[in-house]
Amino acid sequence: MTHLKPGDKAPDFNTVDELGNPLKLSDFSGSKLILFAYPKASTPGCTAEACNLQDHYEQLSQAGFMIVGISADAPAKQQSFKAKFGFKYPLIPDVEKVILKSYGIWGLKKNYGKEYEGIFRTTFIIDENGIIEKVFTKVQTKTHAEQILAEYSSK
Repeated sequence: MTHLKPGDKAPDFNTVDELGNPLKLSDFSGSKLILFAYPKASTPGCTAEACNLQDHYEQLSQAGFMIVGISADAPAKQQSFKAKFGFKYPLIPDVEKVILKSYGIWGLKKNYGKEYEGIFRTTFIIDENGIIEKVFTKVQTKTHAEQILAEYSSK
């Protein structure tokens, strides 16, 4: 699980999106960023989460949020995932797990008694200045946008 908490500076990244376009944390300066990490593209939970964010894309945008998804999937898998569901936001193929590790969301997991390395489904809300405002570790995949909006409607 992540060691990052609200008030921490978000680890910088300088990478490419699923199409090879440059993408860095500073591209989102001045906006709140929803950086959501999902274990594997096109699996049921990850699809539900990504589609829920897409379904609420306009509402989230109007609330001042930008969205970026990240997983360890290869660029081609990310391209296919994005094309299939029409996501308006970029996806980061962090195959080498550099960003995932810097955010503390890659590590040893257990499932049905088996241990393996993988992504801890986590969402970071990063403020306009690159500071982490909120960390969601208990992501509600089918209603994640509502989960985020509920957190910010009370502020």
